[in-house]
Amino acid sequence: MTLNTILLLVVAVPVLGAVLLPLVGRFSSCTRNTLALLMVLASLAGSLLLLGPVMGGQVLQLDFPTGFGHMMLLADRLAVFMALVSSLVGAVIVFYSWGYISHYENQNEYYFLVVLFLGAMMGLVFAANLLVLYIFWEITAIASWRLIGFFRSPAIVLRADKSFMVTFFGATMMLLGFIMVREQAGSWDLPTIKLALAGHPLTNAAVVFIMLGLLSKSATLPLQTWLPDAGVAPSPVTALLHAAVLVKIGVYAYARLFLVNMPLEPVWQTVVPVIAAVSALVAAGAALLETDLKRLIAFSTISQIGFIFLGLSIGGELALAGGLLYILMHSMAKGGLFLCAGIVEQRMHCKDLTKLGGLIKTMPVTAIAFLVCAFSVMGIPPLGGFFSKYMVLAGAAKGPHLWIVLSFVGTAILTIIYLMRAFVLVFMGEPKTKLETEGSPVMVWSVALLALLSLAGGLLIFYPSLLATDSARQILGLIP
Repeated sequence: MTLNTILLLVVAVPVLGAVLLPLVGRFSSCTRNTLALLMVLASLAGSLLLLGPVMGGQVLQLDFPTGFGHMMLLADRLAVFMALVSSLVGAVIVFYSWGYISHYENQNEYYFLVVLFLGAMMGLVFAANLLVLYIFWEITAIASWRLIGFFRSPAIVLRADKSFMVTFFGATMMLLGFIMVREQAGSWDLPTIKLALAGHPLTNAAVVFIMLGLLSKSATLPLQTWLPDAGVAPSPVTALLHAAVLVKIGVYAYARLFLVNMPLEPVWQTVVPVIAAVSALVAAGAALLETDLKRLIAFSTISQIGFIFLGLSIGGELALAGGLLYILMHSMAKGGLFLCAGIVEQRMHCKDLTKLGGLIKTMPVTAIAFLVCAFSVMGIPPLGGFFSKYMVLAGAAKGPHLWIVLSFVGTAILTIIYLMRAFVLVFMGEPKTKLETEGSPVMVWSVALLALLSLAGGLLIFYPSLLATDSARQILGLIP
């Protein structure tokens, strides 16, 4: 099997295979669940097979010529890095879903949409054509809209509609920006655009429109309001779409479009960090006041995305590598926090911090997993989140805007306060209601696995940091 065939299968298996899941589910739910996990694992395995060649300097390219240019897939270090993150965390969340979703209706639709979403994410990650990127971008929006509204009550559907409208607005603005890129560069294909714009920065008008799309998808100020409301979705959905994968699309697209292919005016090295700093600080303040556990974690996601934008936008190899590493470490840890919250919510039928307490007595594994993942998000050594946060802040400190770095230090302090507050209120102290036991075994194993991965990411930091650093160096043109 050629590397190009593997690249095609990484995208095609979940995108096309998702259609089979509702059909299989009519006959056997167990077979459907297993098949859904195997499809995601196939993308993970394929991405691992691509890792060696791209780390060796190969850039794989798959072309499908059409009247709209080349419908192109491209695999380099950056794309494979993001594919590995998405498929790894996605596989754990699909496994967790076996226990969480088993009590609800519409399971066939659930697994179809989750696997379709992950397949669209693979397509978006490897897209080397603006139209291909936009198509997969919108597939993720449709899938997330239906998944957020999974429980179907009018209030929940209204919040799902809100999330779709905000992100659709951003996507429409982004498409307008893509059209302006096409007019300036004469092509939809990213490699051609890169050559055409060499030495000629993209027009600021096009950047503004594209940034609206990126900010809406990554839930960054001022287009962040949909993300906390999306907490009405099932917890594996909030973990997958709004902590581990979906919100990372915006920061990945920023790197793919503006760092690799479309040079920006120097002013954007100030504008984007300022937006990121304000968004991170405001969201951290909101998390500090929040009493709903899942909304608190959602505000934390908005805040932490600011660190990633800082690393990607400030310039410099260290900050850029830190921003990429942050995507991995935050995805594992924040996915773990949402899945722990899902166990608490499903077992206690409550997510109000003021009505919980003492759960460590009957949910020790969930409590420890929550604490480990929280430590990683806080940036406590030796967890993986410490190294990514350090690299971003140390790299940004070398830039001209020290006050921006100081604001992020303040955000980091607030992160420690609100996550420790959540842990103490939920798991410590005296119980305020009747205590329930741990969730199903697959749910507990899933959160334990993400906690262990967050710890292993720090103890074995050489390997993920090597991939992140090599990706950063490739983006900066320091290695082929």
